[in-house]
Amino acid sequence: MDKSDLETYQVQLSQVELALSADPENNELISLRSELKELIELTQAAIAQAEAAASSKAESSKKSAAATASSSKVWSAGDDCLAKYSGDGQWYQARIASVGGSAENRVFSIVFKGYNNTELVNAAQIKALPANYQGPTPAAANKRKLSKAEEEDREKKKKKNEKKLEVKAAKAKEQQEKQHSWQKFAKKSEKKGIHIAGVAGSSIFKTPENPLGRVGVTGSGKGMTGVAPRTKHKFEVTDEPNA
Repeated sequence: MDKSDLETYQVQLSQVELALSADPENNELISLRSELKELIELTQAAIAQAEAAASSKAESSKKSAAATASSSKVWSAGDDCLAKYSGDGQWYQARIASVGGSAENRVFSIVFKGYNNTELVNAAQIKALPANYQGPTPAAANKRKLSKAEEEDREKKKKKNEKKLEVKAAKAKEQQEKQHSWQKFAKKSEKKGIHIAGVAGSSIFKTPENPLGRVGVTGSGKGMTGVAPRTKHKFEVTDEPNA
């Protein structure tokens, strides 16, 4: 079964459907429609299975070719590669530091990216680095976990900082409420005709336009202070000798 068979069955089904629209009670046409639908389903399944098998074969061939190319590659010091990390058996980006061993059994000293320690691996434990590789490093995969004491200390510091933030937020809210309350009180007083110095842009300090006028604090209940006249100080001459 292939795609051409599928197309034939689909054409035949459309013809049967057309005939049934004119004679919907025809049992032979109904039976034929059922058979054609079953054939179409079987053909589609067979085609999908064949395509999956072909794709798997192509992928296997691709991997085999890549493995062959990797094994036949002549590695040199300074080459970037993927190497198997002994810590977890996973592949990570590395750089070849030096090459040793015999021609039949090469040994490579490699340094993992982000990991200071070096390891010795054989040819089967390194492979070519894929383009634009963005994989993890052993240093990230092997990150040290915090001890119980460190976890508790970190949690205490976290709660302490949260408490500080809560206190600051509460103080800010309290100050804002006081300010709002005062503004509300001032507006009510202004509506009742009661003037509150320092509110609505007015100042509690009044300076008269007349330079000889009096100055003072408005609303203080005290009288205005007069401007003292400036006089020239006179020194009196006495006959008494200096002590």
